[in-house]
Amino acid sequence: MAENYDAIVIGGGHNGLVNACYLAKAGLKTLLLEKRHLVGGATITEELLEGFQFTTFSYAVSLLRPDIVEDLDLAKHGLMILPMPNTFQPGYDGEYLLLGADKNANYHEIARHSIEDAEGYRELGHLIDRVCFALKPLMDSIPPNSISDDPEDQARIAELENCKEGLDDDVRSMLDSFLNCSAVEILEQFIESNIVKAMIASSGIIGSQISPRDPKSGLVWLFHKLGEYDGVSGDWGFHKNGNGGLTQVMARAFESLGGTIRLNSAVETVLYDSDDTSGGVSGVRLFDGTEIPASVVVSALDPKRTFTQLVDSNDMPGDLIEAISNYKFQGSASKVNFALSDAPTFPGLEGRTDIFQGFTNVGPSIEYLDAAWEDCQAGRFSRRPFIDCCLQSTVDPDMSPPGKHVLSCFTMYTPYALADSDWDSQREHLGDAVEETLEEFFPGFRELVIHREIVTPLDIERVVGLTEGNIFAGELFMPQMFMNRPAPGWNQYRTPVRGYYQCGSGTHPGGCVTGGPGKLAAKQILGDLAVRAEG
Repeated sequence: MAENYDAIVIGGGHNGLVNACYLAKAGLKTLLLEKRHLVGGATITEELLEGFQFTTFSYAVSLLRPDIVEDLDLAKHGLMILPMPNTFQPGYDGEYLLLGADKNANYHEIARHSIEDAEGYRELGHLIDRVCFALKPLMDSIPPNSISDDPEDQARIAELENCKEGLDDDVRSMLDSFLNCSAVEILEQFIESNIVKAMIASSGIIGSQISPRDPKSGLVWLFHKLGEYDGVSGDWGFHKNGNGGLTQVMARAFESLGGTIRLNSAVETVLYDSDDTSGGVSGVRLFDGTEIPASVVVSALDPKRTFTQLVDSNDMPGDLIEAISNYKFQGSASKVNFALSDAPTFPGLEGRTDIFQGFTNVGPSIEYLDAAWEDCQAGRFSRRPFIDCCLQSTVDPDMSPPGKHVLSCFTMYTPYALADSDWDSQREHLGDAVEETLEEFFPGFRELVIHREIVTPLDIERVVGLTEGNIFAGELFMPQMFMNRPAPGWNQYRTPVRGYYQCGSGTHPGGCVTGGPGKLAAKQILGDLAVRAEG
């Protein structure tokens, strides 16, 4: 008979690892099951060519909650987040924008394009910081249940409404703009230069099937500003050895707390009494037939898999299944990763590898982003895509052999469902489009390519298990956030089966490398266990 555990976590992505760490730290005998040969989910690093380390999917860190780093003593286990000091926006005819950590330098850089924009950028940044400060507590708290009659939930909802009313007029107005306006609408109040607007507006489309003129892009932009790196709000970092280095740190932390990891262990189903879900879970069954007992089971998978594959959807409430069936995934991002013989060159900045020590945004105008979106609307991948990329080996030289480089390219838009073709036949054409676009802005790029890896939305779904290849486990739209993520009434990490919980990015606070869902789900689980013990 299989060994018995207090808790089983399904899925070894970063949220599953964080959740498992907190449960093990609380003294629960915890098992983490991962279907692949390595932990990390979409947060992995792989050597696909000798000497070149590829961050196959996710590649940057920002939204990782600082308290998780402290609570789990991740620094002791090798946490090393490296700064990404620059954001480089190449433009046409030698035009460019290079922003960094120095606000005064940024002011003068933007003033090269427009002194009014430099003033507007400063004002905008100040307002965003204040909005993020006001919202930070929401990122670190379990949301109230919006359809519950429980007095505590109702009191918390009232408290949240009062908090918004208590904001000063400028912050409240800015927050309302983020919730109701497009990135372009907001930016037009502060910025005139197209290249400056494009750099900022791109944060409103990352991983989402919307244009920068869509009213939903304001919230997507805000979400990406809610994190921090090394205490600086909105900043991003890059983990040593890529994001796979981060999840290996988490795995070591989990094992140091007494946790057990089993690889190549795909879960077929959660075990429970279908006639009485209140009776609770009894464990899981793997695809090889092995049954493992546990009184707590946590799914780190996305909502569709959590509620319709790991359990029988017929055993779930009808309103929950309806909400999940309407939940929007709409994967629209892909990755094209390159091994290069040398660093690319931007005309006029030859020899400046420092410009690549951070994000490089290839999307020089709102019109460029609109055209890329129009291709997506027609059911094809963008012929001139927006590319958010990083020459990672300039930040961490150990990612490639001396003198050579790895370039990680996050590519938009690449719809999960192509209108007139399929991804297996279009894969190389996507790689060609990215390569041609980079050649346009960095002449000679093609000659530098040693190897390329193409990861379509279908590949993300097949390999990592994210439905439709959506990197956030569900779009970051208001109807799918906070009290609605993943469904009204089921936003507090519980499920209809007693003892069965959810902790993936499809729960609050959402996607990116945050760890928040994992931590908050653990808090809920441990609270429920304490109540049961008292009862």
